[in-house]
Amino acid sequence: MKPRVLVSDKLSPTAVQIFKDRGVDVDYLPDLGKDKDKLAEFIGQYDGLAIRSATKVTEKLINAATRLKVVGRAGIGVDNVDIPAASRKGIIVMNTPFGNSITTAEHAIALMFALARELPEANKSTHDGKWEKNRFMGVEVTGKTLGIIGAGNIGSIVAARGVGLKMHVIAFDPFLSEQRAQELGIEKVELDELLARADFITLHTPLTDKTRNIIDAAAIAKMKKGVRIINCARGGLIVEADLLEGLKSGKVAGAALDVFETEPATESPFFGMENVIATPHLGASTSEAQENVALQVAEQMSDYLIKGAVTNAINMPSISAEEAPTLRPFVKLAEVLGAFVGQVTEEPIKSVEILFDGATATMNTRALMSAALAGLIRPQVSDVNMVSAPIMVKERGIIVSEVKRDKSGVFDGYIKLTVTTEKQTRSIAGTCFSDHKPRFIQIKGINLDAEVGQHMLYTTNKDVPGIIGLLGTVLGQSGVNIANFQLGRDRAGGDAIALLYLDERIPDDVLKNLRDDPKIDSAKPLQFDVGS
Repeated sequence: MKPRVLVSDKLSPTAVQIFKDRGVDVDYLPDLGKDKDKLAEFIGQYDGLAIRSATKVTEKLINAATRLKVVGRAGIGVDNVDIPAASRKGIIVMNTPFGNSITTAEHAIALMFALARELPEANKSTHDGKWEKNRFMGVEVTGKTLGIIGAGNIGSIVAARGVGLKMHVIAFDPFLSEQRAQELGIEKVELDELLARADFITLHTPLTDKTRNIIDAAAIAKMKKGVRIINCARGGLIVEADLLEGLKSGKVAGAALDVFETEPATESPFFGMENVIATPHLGASTSEAQENVALQVAEQMSDYLIKGAVTNAINMPSISAEEAPTLRPFVKLAEVLGAFVGQVTEEPIKSVEILFDGATATMNTRALMSAALAGLIRPQVSDVNMVSAPIMVKERGIIVSEVKRDKSGVFDGYIKLTVTTEKQTRSIAGTCFSDHKPRFIQIKGINLDAEVGQHMLYTTNKDVPGIIGLLGTVLGQSGVNIANFQLGRDRAGGDAIALLYLDERIPDDVLKNLRDDPKIDSAKPLQFDVGS
């Protein structure tokens, strides 16, 4: 059955056609997002939901979305999506952070020029029939210092434009490397130095706990007298009351604001101030940008629903369309390893270590870790998936760690999962061969080579004669057929394990007979999803 997508906000016809061309059934109902009750009534029929800003994806809507796998936001902001609720339900939330980058960067540059030359007030004055040539004495941007807070995708475009304008560009961004700064032709500085040196300051950082109120009274006190501030990023980065005082005192010569703490901003103390330029969140508002993000969200959602590729997800590691075929078998392997440990571990888990050896260490390990955690807690939470698993593991206080290392054995690459409880540490390792099927290669430090089947039996015992006969006899007498049988031991006469691949689930009475035999220390029935 074809995946089905609902478009509940306005999207271009080209974007809708992309869904169809990719093999996705799509219903285009652009006004449905405004009617939350009707949307909730319809949403259970769809695998994907494509939105802009009008549709509010609330927890109530998510609970009604019984089939929903992905929400795609045509744009960068996802304030209208309850991401925690979507994550708990296992729904991927995607945005399109790059489709409007140039448009937003250009808007910031335009506002900088408008501030420098007082264009809005000069325009108004001239329209009013005045000719106040001497009133509007602006400043040049050439040779001035442009301070950029946040040198990511948009900030780096602003930086390039600033360099082209012969400005001296400095940037504060904890994630900006010296090499990247050199490539851009800019200088990387700390925040206090930027505040002290910049003639123009423009913000291009997300709103997080660390960046909220990054421009406050203390920051403004460190700035040059006559500094000009531009914000096309997010309201909340600037303490508006502190900026207002800076503008009134003359410390700040001017401000250009495209975003506000409360939006829509129909009232503001900034309105009517001659040294403030205000625009209604126009950063992404060009026809090119709106078309770009619409096409991008259609491509991303189609790639996920058809190929399993994950791009620009807020709550899920990205998996490119190119790497998906190679990664998919190892995602299944990681999930199976987690499922094994989750089924045989009865005590609360304290910590999980996931080791990637050889070729697996070069793969998308974040996706593999998410798959392993999903398998691990699925015995307790049946509807968990790669999106919701990391959240559920964190909520349970389980410590997760990752280790990568170069090839250390005979296998090109393998994954090893080690789980620690209050009473013991348990480990299992596996790999994929050329047939792309997961295989167990080590359990409890004991080497073996076991195919993974839907129904399996795992036993532990002392290395004594008669175990093979016991297992074969008990299962055979009960009519349970053994498809594959693997044994292993740590040393002669030491600990031993058996892993049996069965054609059907082992009945409870047969399992009890095995557990009652003094030769068997433990016997655990296992079940795995071995589908593609």
